Formats: sequence, C-alpha cells, structure tokens
Amino acid sequence: MTAAVGQQSATMAQALNRALRDAMAEDPAVHVLGEDVGALGGVFRITDGLAKEFGEDRCTDTPLAEAGILGSAVGMAMYGLRPVVEMQFDAFAYPALEQLVSHVAKMRNRTRGALPMPVTVRVPYGGGIGGVEHHSDSSEALYLATPGLQVVTPGTVADAYGLLRAAIASDDPVIFLEPKRLYWSKAAFSPEQPEPVPGIGTAVVRRPGSSATLITYGPSLPVCLEAAEAATAEGWDLEVIDLRSLMPLDEETVCASVRRTGRAVIVHEASGFGGPGGELAARIGERCFHYLQAPVLRVTGFDIPYPPPMLEKHHLPGVDRVLDAVARLQWESEWTEGSEGSGRGWPW
Repeated sequence: MTAAVGQQSATMAQALNRALRDAMAEDPAVHVLGEDVGALGGVFRITDGLAKEFGEDRCTDTPLAEAGILGSAVGMAMYGLRPVVEMQFDAFAYPALEQLVSHVAKMRNRTRGALPMPVTVRVPYGGGIGGVEHHSDSSEALYLATPGLQVVTPGTVADAYGLLRAAIASDDPVIFLEPKRLYWSKAAFSPEQPEPVPGIGTAVVRRPGSSATLITYGPSLPVCLEAAEAATAEGWDLEVIDLRSLMPLDEETVCASVRRTGRAVIVHEASGFGGPGGELAARIGERCFHYLQAPVLRVTGFDIPYPPPMLEKHHLPGVDRVLDAVARLQWESEWTEGSEGSGRGWPW
C-alpha cells in the first residue's frame, strides 16, 4: 500500500511497538512483562527499545514460567497497575490457563465489580511462518470458552495500533491475539496521528458485496480479500467482514450482511470442530434462517495438531479452498431452488 501524504509506511510489528510505547508514556501504571521482552525486545521485536526508554522496572524480563508471569500480572492489576503480558508463542500460553480461567477471567465478577482486572495478554498466534507444533497454534476457541475475557485480533496495521491501545485501556481482561504471519505486512501509518479505528466489539466490512458474505478475522483476512478479488472472474461479488473482536461479537454487522447476501462462508485457521466458526454458524442460523439461500459453510484448519512446515500450505485455508466453498454455495442455491419443500428452496 502506498503511504498517504503525511504518513509513512509501517509494519504491523512497528504499529504494535508504537502502541505499547505510547501507552507506557501516557500512563505510568502500564507495565510490560514476559520472556525476553526487555533487552532482546521479544522474539518478534514487538517490545524493542521499551526497556531502554522506560527502564527494566516497567519492561521486565521474566523466568520461563507462564503461570508465574500471569499470576504476577494478577497481583499487579489488583494493586492498580495495568500489566501487558507477552506469551512468546501461542502454545506456550497453555501453562498459564489455570491463572487465566480461575483468576483473570473471574476476579471482577467475584468481587461484584469492586476489583477491576486491566490485564492485556498478548499472544502471537497462527501459522504461515514455517513454524512447527507449539509455535503455530490457533487457540482462540479456548479463550472464547472462558466467560469474562475479551478476545480481539487485528488484521490490519491500523487495527494493530488502535485495538492494542483499547485493550490496554480496558478495565476488563483482554486476550490480544497477534497474527504472526501479518507482523511484516505494511500499510500507511502515522504514529503522530494514527487512523481512528472502531473499538472492541465492532466488526468492519472490508469489502462490500452482494453474492455471499465471507466472515473472517486476523490472519485469514488477506486470504479472504484475495479470494473476493479472484471471485470477480466468476461473476461473484463477495462481501468480506473482518470481525476484529471475537468476544464481544458484533452480531449486528454479521447478520445485516448475511441477510443482504443470503449466503455465508466462515474462514479461520483454527480447527473446524469446536472452533469459532461453529458458534458463528449457529448464531447466523438462529438470526438469519429465513434469509439463507444455502447452508452456512466453514473453511478452517483441519482437525489435527499443527502439521510440519512443509504441509502447512495444505492445512491453512487458502484462496482455492475459499472459492470452492463459494462455488458450493452457488450450487446448493441452484439445486434447491427447484426442490419441493418448505417454500424456502430447502428440501425439507
């Protein structure tokens, strides 16, 4: 993307770094902690320079003990700080799940709102970088199954900055999922005047369309946008919705789109069985049933542990798999239009 006048080109990693820097500069209660976040600046250099600028007391290297890191953050939040925890890789966060489920997610409810829990947990997640098992998981379903957590994930450079600032400012805990494959994606970005973005709980229509709705988030957003462009050759006009926030979920934007197009495909890297797409499909079915011209389809990662790097291109949703699902939607619609049944074009 060409930078606009007065803006410079920045990567998502640089936007995240700037968000952390600006939050720490504005509020001395913001502290960053995690493995190698200090002198090294993090494995992906998201915290680069923070320890030098703000000191090791506010950008702190921790032992390799995720449960201890998050447990420390709970105590910090209870005493008025705003800790930002980095989990080095998605699957490295699993040892901290007990702290997350038992304390981070429940503390404010347990105290009837008297004790906020402003903890932001940054989790680099997803594949596409040639990583192996424990380095490429898409674990969002675990967090979505835990009431009390907000779960957000940026798909653009502007959202990386804006959503992280919103997460740090929240008095409720936020799981901030960072798509590793997009760390080096670039876009126009002005650190002095960042683009205003919708807050947590708001989805965005990235591409309007009328033939079908592609619903996605994070690392699968560029895939869906590319598929939508390729679909024009088949005469399909696809709308692309970027959820941005998985919890709270912007059902209104999703349902408004599906009611217009009558067809929906949900795309994400997480496994299909028990993944976020199942819940989305259920909610669309409940609220949009009489508008649907075909069943809601899902294009997801396979129901297996993450494969070796040479096989990940087959495991991850790609343009061809998305277009195949759209073709199935069209075929289902054409087949059922002439069927006897309920009058909705469906054979029951």
